[in-house]
Amino acid sequence: MNVLLCIVGGSLFLISIAAHVYVKLRLRPKDENLEDVYYEFEDELQDVVRYEKWSRITFAAATVGILLLFAVVVI
Repeated sequence: MNVLLCIVGGSLFLISIAAHVYVKLRLRPKDENLEDVYYEFEDELQDVVRYEKWSRITFAAATVGILLLFAVVVI
């Protein structure tokens, strides 16, 4: 059981970290004034919406991977 959790957690963590780096480098909108966009209009910019969605998904997957690895240590 511990070996299975370690393999799944480690794989999930490594894959999601690689995907998170890809999202941060490739999917980030090219607009230099991104911080100047008023928060109510962010939903209209499809690049911003896609970037934030995938950034949250990959970060959450990395968090789940770390929790699985932590569960192996605790159990």
